[in-house]
Amino acid sequence: MALTTSLAFPVSFAESDERSTAAAAPSSLSRGIYSLLRQHNPRGSMTCDKFRRVCRARGRAGPHCCRKQCVNVMTDNQNCGQCGKKCWFSQACCGGSCVNVMHDPKNCGGCNKRCKKGFLPVRDV
Repeated sequence: MALTTSLAFPVSFAESDERSTAAAAPSSLSRGIYSLLRQHNPRGSMTCDKFRRVCRARGRAGPHCCRKQCVNVMTDNQNCGQCGKKCWFSQACCGGSCVNVMHDPKNCGGCNKRCKKGFLPVRDV
């Protein structure tokens, strides 16, 4: 009975430690390689300040580049007409100009919406 028990367990604990260390080494090495590959993402590093054509791709917000982001300066309230030009709270960017949609009869409540006949935009009293 003593003979079968000694064969079932490893000869020494040092030998079993070496096996577990050897098994862990490739996984830690592969983890390092995968993290290195994740850091190098060619599409992620393509910003419009370096590559101007990025903004012309399908699915982008607009054809213009403002602060490393693709925007449409004709409709973007944060970059209206040019980069960094912000419209006020009650205004909207219509055709690259900040327009007060509450007071403009040509942009009644939104861009390029004319007020119906007899209706005027809200005026300050």
